[in-house]
Amino acid sequence: MNKALRIAITGCLSMFLFVTAYAGGFATRHFLPVEEFLPEPEFTVIPVPTVPEEANVATPDDLEQLYEPFWQTRELVHQYYVDQPVDDELLMRGAIRGMLEALGDEHTSYMDPQEFKDANDSLAGEYEGIGAYVDTSTDYLTIISPMPGSPAEIAGIKPGDQVIAIDGEDMTGIDGELVRLKVLGPAGSKVTLTVLRDGESEPVDIVVMRDVITIKNVTGEILDNDIAYIQLASFGDTTTQELRATLKELLSQNPRGLILDLRNNGGGYLITAIEVSSQFIDDGVILYEQYGDGTRTDYNALGRGMATEIPMVVLINSFSASASEIVAGAIQDYDRGLLVGETSYGKGSVQNWIPLPNDQGAARITIAKWVTPNGRAINGEGLTPDVAVEITEEDFLAGEDPQLDRAIEVLFEAIGETVTD
Repeated sequence: MNKALRIAITGCLSMFLFVTAYAGGFATRHFLPVEEFLPEPEFTVIPVPTVPEEANVATPDDLEQLYEPFWQTRELVHQYYVDQPVDDELLMRGAIRGMLEALGDEHTSYMDPQEFKDANDSLAGEYEGIGAYVDTSTDYLTIISPMPGSPAEIAGIKPGDQVIAIDGEDMTGIDGELVRLKVLGPAGSKVTLTVLRDGESEPVDIVVMRDVITIKNVTGEILDNDIAYIQLASFGDTTTQELRATLKELLSQNPRGLILDLRNNGGGYLITAIEVSSQFIDDGVILYEQYGDGTRTDYNALGRGMATEIPMVVLINSFSASASEIVAGAIQDYDRGLLVGETSYGKGSVQNWIPLPNDQGAARITIAKWVTPNGRAINGEGLTPDVAVEITEEDFLAGEDPQLDRAIEVLFEAIGETVTD
């Protein structure tokens, strides 16, 4: 299997074994004005929106009466629950989690201290775990592929392995995201995964030594026919710098065109999405953010992009979400390039991660919805590719990537040439 194909489909229908923005919501990280284009950027977390005074209709007495059942329930648990003593910190975290879940927004939730740490570590470019791409949507957490050279690969984890138990604990009926979190752990610690494997009549126990996994956000190469190929894995702290370095290297070789692969990219920081888009779009609005009070914020291209003229095609699939959709949506709206692949995930909202006092994690709250430059609201709908191409399990097992193959054809059609073998 050639390098481009391996990069393109290693994470097919998958998620990294760490907390990503795809799972947890699009993280906002707003930028401060800078004089030079994309120096080492400064970041600031968007302030918590203030609640209009007229909206706070409940008086202190009303609130005391409203929450009386809550405090009474706490007392009843302390008085009657069979296993004593009861952990009040655990109850507090559960209460916050339940309160946010009651809003009915899958992207608004409580992040306990470990989840908050994992989320920030992943976007910073490294995390502690086993190093594998997984699918959390199946009955059991399914390994798509171990990362090359990772603890998972060294231990013998194979694509298609289904994790049915962790350290002897049955994972039947457990949400895939919770199973994924159980696999994470401190570097140097061991975890035993019991897996179902094709060709094996009995479950297989595999002991994996966790380690620090370093994530490369951007990879690239020159394909046959002098096509530059770049894959973005996520929109983290180092993505922009990695992208610029990759573009510099590839563009110096005078490629005929460029393929930007956003498949299986679950998103990341807002500022990074703007910076990445600005490498390919020289001017105009990249997205609009719309808030609950009716106000709107416009985000424009930063200028001085490195690849604003080269013919390009963007690859997307159903796991391209959030920041990936911002970039792909802007490129599509400005006719900067065609989208090839499958309809994207449809993540059209923006979350802020607001740290809670006393290191008790964070509240992840949806603060806005975003639309493309042409005003398209993609939440729950996704972006429809200009050229639809599916990739099947049979393609994957055969080492074929019809989406990438078609992207190359589309790119050559755009520049008026014919693909040669």
